[in-house]
Parts: sequence; structure tokens; C-alpha cells
Amino acid sequence: MLYKCREKWTSNQKQRAEILFSHYPDLEKAYHLADGLRKIYNQKIPKPVAMLKLAHWFKEVEESGFKSFSVLSKKIVNHYNDILNYFERRSTNASAESFNAKIKNFRLQLRGVRDKTFFLFRLSKLFA
Repeated sequence: MLYKCREKWTSNQKQRAEILFSHYPDLEKAYHLADGLRKIYNQKIPKPVAMLKLAHWFKEVEESGFKSFSVLSKKIVNHYNDILNYFERRSTNASAESFNAKIKNFRLQLRGVRDKTFFLFRLSKLFA
């Protein structure tokens, strides 16, 4: 239930969340922060609006005092322009990362590469 939006919870999950959050209020704050970031990325909003919403999210993270979210917000700040490009075209580099993982797995199965040209030949035959 903690990996879903509140709106997608069943009535049973809502009851469990109420009990859980009453005993662990910090967990509710952390869930609220994670859900807030998820909602920013799930909305189809223009880049300037995303910048504003992320700034508000950063403020919430600072006020919360959670170290793990502070680390995440610093990572986002370091790659701010690349991350905000997502809101222009709504595309990621997931397909490239997936292809790189396939190549690494293929190379691992062969236990290394001795003949580079033959490796590239086999790679082009399998994945082209």
C-alpha cells in the first residue's frame, strides 16, 4: 500500500494505513513526501510549473528533516536541467539503459570478449 497513491488504496488498505500512520507519524510524513514527488512526475505539466512544484517539494523536504530525502533532493538539484527536460518531451533514456543492460548480460554470458569484431557481429545479428 505504501507504494501506491492514496487514491488507489482499497478500503482495507485505508484502514491499515490509518492504524500504521497513527503509530508511526514519521512514516506518514515520508509517505507524503514520496507521494508528492510521484504526483509531480505523473502530471502532464509544462516545465515552468514543474520547476515551481519541485521547489515546493524541496522546501517540504528541508522542513521534514529526513536525511534520505535530503540526499535525493541534492541529487535532483545536481541534475536539475536533465530532469526538467522530462517535462518537455515526457521521454526518458530507459530504452537506452535497457539496451545497455542487454549488452552487458550478453557479454557476461560469453565470459568476456576476446575478438571485438566478432562480438559486434554477433551483437548486431541478435539485437538488430
